[in-house]
Amino acid sequence: MQIAVGEVFLDRRRLRARTHSARHGDELVRVDAVPIVVPRLDQLLAAHGIHIELPRGWSGRLFSRQDGVATLHVGNYALALKHSFEVRGRGRPTFKKHKTSLPSLEYTVRGFSIKNGRLRLPGGVSVPVVWSRDLPSAPTSVRVYQDSLGHWYASFVTRRDGEDAPETDESIGIDWGVSTTATTTNPAYDLPYAGHRKRCAAELAKAQRKMSRRRRPRGHGASKGYRTAKRQVAAINKRAARQNTHTARTWANEIVDNHQLIAVEDLKVKFLAKSTMARKAADAAIGSAKRTLIEYGKRAGRTVVLVPPAYTTMTCSKCGSRTKTRLLLADRIFRCEACGHTADRDRNAAWTILATAERNRAGVDGVRHSLPHPSGVVVTGAA
Repeated sequence: MQIAVGEVFLDRRRLRARTHSARHGDELVRVDAVPIVVPRLDQLLAAHGIHIELPRGWSGRLFSRQDGVATLHVGNYALALKHSFEVRGRGRPTFKKHKTSLPSLEYTVRGFSIKNGRLRLPGGVSVPVVWSRDLPSAPTSVRVYQDSLGHWYASFVTRRDGEDAPETDESIGIDWGVSTTATTTNPAYDLPYAGHRKRCAAELAKAQRKMSRRRRPRGHGASKGYRTAKRQVAAINKRAARQNTHTARTWANEIVDNHQLIAVEDLKVKFLAKSTMARKAADAAIGSAKRTLIEYGKRAGRTVVLVPPAYTTMTCSKCGSRTKTRLLLADRIFRCEACGHTADRDRNAAWTILATAERNRAGVDGVRHSLPHPSGVVVTGAA
């Protein structure tokens, strides 16, 4: 299996050391990456005849020919278009505007080399880099891209041997929510609402007001002060996103290392963006936590089962009977009218999700939800 394991930080300024989190096997490795003083990569590439120019409306990747000129990778667009018809849940590839898209270049094994800790690109470009960790084997390709802060990164694709996860026969069910991001059958593994974006909301609003004051009228170029304010806004958003990513990875590691069967509610968080809980749901980053958990579970060889959320809140986890009335958001306690079972509604839903995954009933509802899933995990029906 090929996965991207190496990331290199390329920047034009000397900044303070930052701590990044990276998954290496089954352990969470903290790596300190210190930016170094190098010229702007776009200017450096342009000086050697490599121009990063995307046609208007193009969202494809780039690769380099032997002459050093970046050309478009049409095969990537064709593959994405093919997946939109064959893979469930995949949409048609969308086009990005030239002004809002960030540059990204891809090189195969014949288009780059690594010598003396420096990344050598076509056209005689040699870039000093800071390695986050050693590569386990020779890379087969590299993607050089720029983020919203103007920092340049290089992501390598290489091959490494998988590590066996600890043996266990434990099972866990996970129910997603807003007040508590993830409620599990075992309270010790709950993922509380972190509120990283909420803590920096005042700082973000102040930076956005400064950015709005410095904005020039249409037709005039952006001032230096406006670009500085825009960079401050991007830095605040990037910091909150990295905190959410680190929290999700740490939590997913604990779940995967201690459970063989992981029953996950297949919640579609898109509808929350149109509700009154949109801001808090976006801050909780449910979709990111769900993707991270599925990825780590597949990598460790665990059994990950996606259970549709239909009727999981209305179904009793003890007797399996379903209530006749729908629970409102204000009703936090579930009470079964058949057996008298009483529990927290989210905890009861987590137990119902786990019971559905363990029974794996082949009813009509189960057959309807047993279609191929884009993530490659098992999808079963709800109780």
